[in-house]
Amino acid sequence: MAVEVSEAQIEKAYKLFLKYADVSSPKEAADDLEAAGMDPAVIGRVREKHEAETVRIRNLDEPPSVWRNGRITWYTGPKDTDRNWPAIVRSMQKKNFGEENIKSVDEASTKILSLLDHPKQNAFQTRGLVVGFVQSGKTTNFTAVMAKAADRGYKLFIVLSGIHNTLRRQTQLRLGGDLIRPNPAQWYEVTTPEKDFSPPGGNAKAYFASKGQTMLLVVKKNVAPLRKLRDWLDEAGEYLTNIPTLMIDDEADQSTVATAKINPLLFEVMSKFPKVGYIGYTATPFANLLINPGDERDFYPRDFIVNLPQPTGYHGTEVLFGRELLPGEDPSELEGGFNMIRTVPDDEVDELKPRKKREAADFYPSMPHSLRCAVEWFWLATAARKVRGGGNPHSTMLVHTTTDTTVQLRFKDPLLELRERILRGLDTNSDELHDRLRSMWARETALVPAEDLGEAPVAFESLLEHLPKVVHDTKVVIDNYRSTDRLDYESGPVTAIAVGGNTLSRGLTLEGLISSLFVRAVSAYDTLLQMGRWFGYRNHYADLPRIWMTDELKDWFSHLATVEAEMRQDINRYMNPGVNPLNFAVRLRTHPKMSITAKAKMTSAVRATAAYGGLLVESRFFDVTPNGTPWLEQNAAAARELVGRAAKDGIRTQSREETALFTGVPHEGVLEFLRSYSFHKRSSDADIARVSEYIRRRVQAGALGRWSVGVIGNSQVNPDIKSCDLGNGVDVRMVRRSRMRHEGDGEFDGVADIKTLTSRRDEALDLDAPGTSGMSRKNLVELRQRQRPTEGLILLYPIEPRSEPTAKGRVVLEAPTDDVVIGVALVFPEPRDQDSDVEYMSADLSQAEVEEEDTSILDQDDV
Repeated sequence: MAVEVSEAQIEKAYKLFLKYADVSSPKEAADDLEAAGMDPAVIGRVREKHEAETVRIRNLDEPPSVWRNGRITWYTGPKDTDRNWPAIVRSMQKKNFGEENIKSVDEASTKILSLLDHPKQNAFQTRGLVVGFVQSGKTTNFTAVMAKAADRGYKLFIVLSGIHNTLRRQTQLRLGGDLIRPNPAQWYEVTTPEKDFSPPGGNAKAYFASKGQTMLLVVKKNVAPLRKLRDWLDEAGEYLTNIPTLMIDDEADQSTVATAKINPLLFEVMSKFPKVGYIGYTATPFANLLINPGDERDFYPRDFIVNLPQPTGYHGTEVLFGRELLPGEDPSELEGGFNMIRTVPDDEVDELKPRKKREAADFYPSMPHSLRCAVEWFWLATAARKVRGGGNPHSTMLVHTTTDTTVQLRFKDPLLELRERILRGLDTNSDELHDRLRSMWARETALVPAEDLGEAPVAFESLLEHLPKVVHDTKVVIDNYRSTDRLDYESGPVTAIAVGGNTLSRGLTLEGLISSLFVRAVSAYDTLLQMGRWFGYRNHYADLPRIWMTDELKDWFSHLATVEAEMRQDINRYMNPGVNPLNFAVRLRTHPKMSITAKAKMTSAVRATAAYGGLLVESRFFDVTPNGTPWLEQNAAAARELVGRAAKDGIRTQSREETALFTGVPHEGVLEFLRSYSFHKRSSDADIARVSEYIRRRVQAGALGRWSVGVIGNSQVNPDIKSCDLGNGVDVRMVRRSRMRHEGDGEFDGVADIKTLTSRRDEALDLDAPGTSGMSRKNLVELRQRQRPTEGLILLYPIEPRSEPTAKGRVVLEAPTDDVVIGVALVFPEPRDQDSDVEYMSADLSQAEVEEEDTSILDQDDV
């Protein structure tokens, strides 16, 4: 007869089980309970409870993760007796993280540690990747993982902190404050903020034998310190057998992958340990996801990948630059980016950086209008922050134009001269200066109202009281690996203009960054994204950041916002049973002037076709200069031709008022239309060649052979609205699509951005779907998949050339044609079969004037 086991018995036994598991493995803990004479029925229930808890953690929705088949999760979360994790919680509370973000860090770090191996296993080599956002708190996450790992028995922690000593020092200070100082008896720092790794004196074996403490090393990914570390570990020999080790690779896409010197050294260091876990952290995992999974020296994340959620209050690429729609998204819910980007005219770029490297020796930067505006805004915004109070005590401006250290140094005099000139004007109460600054403050605060971001407005007169001291206290810091200047945020509040290159472009946090001038073009997605030091948290000054850059760079960052969102969506799409890091490939959208990452890191990348399943592709940009007239007329002719083919080959169907709908139109007519119609080149997702290729490929697979063709007219009955005759009995009132107001310092370039062409109601034109106005795009995609799973929809919008605005923030379209402006939207069904696995290709860099990332410092020791 079975003995009934009470819940109280289970709970008591479970606590004892966890205590044993801390010094052994879950299996050995169960064996210990059995040896102590515990009822096998109780032990069985305890094992079930533990397994259920590990499965719950492994399957948490946040953060999404994918792991290798057969991995056993063991960690079930912090305990009351832990020492390191509670210290991290206290640190986050002091930094005002907020309960929601603290909970997110807790859940993410628990899940990551559970995917590592138990420190008491005999031997293991785990490799994982954690994908975060630029400047989003990855250091906090891996500090939390380290704390929980130390609480469970990991004894040695090696943090690889980028290639510059500035970041290494910052990381050592962060870890020292959060991990070491709260529990000084437990920890021993082998490295210090001032000194990278150097072998401790004496015999390595004796050193490890005598150390009962948990050890921390923060090491640059440079040749000299890594060689020293490798050789020292080699001397320790068998004493490393019982030292569970965790390697944290900060900026894991940089130098770890496909480098001739660093990559082999990292592999040799890791190979010294019989029991070691490796976790790469990066916000730009393009290289990590494109390398050969079969080459263990390249650190492919074969065991797990974790995709960290975007934290509350974080300002990333899409917030600042906007992005394109992704499948299933609602146009009305997509933020277009706050109006914080200002234009550096092309003719001013030549005053800020040399055109060619060989010109650097004789180049002296000046103070063009854009740089002066950026500096003056920095002072105004810093003064406004003084009025508000609270938040980050530091205030920083970034000037990043070139990697040439000599040119960077030459910015110092013009910036100091401007500071002295402004101080004299403030001291003498110059009316001209006051008027100019007051005008800038009024203009900028109108473009980004403080109330829109939950901040309190600041009157110009209030900030003017603080302005002289702000300008006076401003330091100009030239921060590069040759200079002795450094941004020092440890010695009190800092107000600084930082001029630099690579030392300021990866990992390093520029505290209180408000104003940035950035005109450096680079060749790869990952390098460019990492230079965006302006991403992050902006408590108490969310409305004040501004970035001065060229229009081309602005477009590049907007494209990268789409790439980034699409990549994370793809990673999350694979977070399901049966998929592991060794059998999925993430699509990465390409760009004509940038490669995804360095060519050496893309040896396993393949060219693949585009995947448009479930996507809405629409006209958004129109050329409204006189040169655009032939283009607009050709598009109108293409629309009439398509209507003619639809009337001839399709079936006209009764639809709502002021629309025409033809169903069953052969795909040849759509392809012919796409050969004649031209989307503006800024419509990055509307690449006609790729769209046409996709349609042909789907036709071969048995889909998209038939299309619905719709014409959307204006449902408002208004005698002022002109009608448009597209032939074959299709005569509808024109719709109105005014353009977004041009905002920024540059002149309007004649490219009208209407932002959104299509409504959800229009997307359902050929579906049996009453009440679609309140339906989400996701539901619309699902509805199309049920009703017309193999048919596409193409919508024509006859747009009135003038198109007066009806909404705030818009102006007259004023297109240069007496006929009609034709907008087009293509709606693709989500295919039931697999559409396309990958979407990454090498880009053509031949026409781009860019700088390669400077990696020469990899071969150098501390400067």
